[in-house]
Amino acid sequence: MHPALAADLARLPELLAATHRAAAETLATLDSRPVVPPAEPEGRHEPLPAHPAGTASALAAFQHRWAPRLSASAGPRYLGFVTGGATPAALAGDWLTAVHDQNSNSALDGAGQALERETVGWLRELFHLGPAHNGTFVSGATMSNTTGLAIAREWLGERLGVSPAEDGAAALGPVRVLSGAPHSSIAKALSVLGLGRNSLVAVPTLPGREAVDPAALDRALADTPGPAVVVANAGTVNTVDFDDLHAVAALKDRHDFWLHTDAAFGAFAALSPARAHLAAGLDASDSLCIDLHKWLNVPYDSAVQFTRRRDLQARVFQNAAAYLGPLGDHPDLVHLTPENSHRLRALAAWFTLRAYGREGHREIVERDIACAEALGAALDKDPAFRLLAPVRLNVVCFTLAAQPTEARLTALREAVRPEVFVTPTVHAGTPALRAAFSNWRTTESDVRRAAEALRTAAREIA
Repeated sequence: MHPALAADLARLPELLAATHRAAAETLATLDSRPVVPPAEPEGRHEPLPAHPAGTASALAAFQHRWAPRLSASAGPRYLGFVTGGATPAALAGDWLTAVHDQNSNSALDGAGQALERETVGWLRELFHLGPAHNGTFVSGATMSNTTGLAIAREWLGERLGVSPAEDGAAALGPVRVLSGAPHSSIAKALSVLGLGRNSLVAVPTLPGREAVDPAALDRALADTPGPAVVVANAGTVNTVDFDDLHAVAALKDRHDFWLHTDAAFGAFAALSPARAHLAAGLDASDSLCIDLHKWLNVPYDSAVQFTRRRDLQARVFQNAAAYLGPLGDHPDLVHLTPENSHRLRALAAWFTLRAYGREGHREIVERDIACAEALGAALDKDPAFRLLAPVRLNVVCFTLAAQPTEARLTALREAVRPEVFVTPTVHAGTPALRAAFSNWRTTESDVRRAAEALRTAAREIA
């Protein structure tokens, strides 16, 4: 063993204690640090070290060069994208994930698989899904959508008497994927799967809404020769609008289609009794995407993918090799996703679900919803701003009341970055900003700070 490795091994408890101190300091200062520090010029990258300097040296270099430049995305006023943090339990689980360093895909070393399946069962219960849904962990919503649509592609082949997994996507001929307001990852998935971005057909939405018009979807399906795929949306990006999943699923009585539901963060409405009606009908999906590093507040990267047709899933992703676990009626996880290897992502989710249960996570969801409503109300009262949609769940979509140009919104966004981070968007042709609440730390005091920062910046750029 190299002397530097041997020395670090001998000092491992001391090095972990130093890392713990650095981590604790970072978390303790989240509230006072700039949410997004000023950008620095790239500068010159350090060359790869030729000789070992050890962990202590690497930690010191990271703390000096990189830690001050990282955003406080784990903190309470990082409202860009839909970014959760990591609950204390999830953080503990993630640390232990690295400590145990499991590749949980094979029954040959099966405890990791068993833990993942137990966690998936808890998640199925959390989101009110029936036992017909089987789930697997993947890296995020994009991979979850891709996996679900890969299963849908194989279903199309089953209906047409071919197997895209064996014969390629071209065996299907033209494919139509219908959706009202799909997330950008849907088109990306169709590109990856060989179905093509042009297979995505926009279906009209309800007036003033991002929810699909069921009557328009009915007509589009009637005009579709052969089986199709419908992508329903349970929580759109800009306005968190929900398709009527019961109405969409009812169209199966007249049309032949696979129903994939993108519920990346909208599924969490099911945790709140007052909002559960929004996510009603998730169980009718043939495949389902739910992102966990959003509102479950586990570290990146973590999502879950559910489907009713695990047999088709295994047909797509099976990997025949003597050293891998069996396929069979209950296939090993290696046969269910694009990854032959993945870290034990389920452990962080297991920890936070075991620690806080349904009630603890319901409180996070409902507090974030209340914070979104409070920010929406504050901006609605301010003549400098205009809400572009009602606050349906946890996202506030807004713009400047006067001259909402991309340049002025960029100036506003840059001005508030030390206090609050929001992301740009375009809604119904209008440049806008969106604030998404999904962090377990966020409270009403953070809403007040965010609103005041936005008000001050709006006056400065007026």
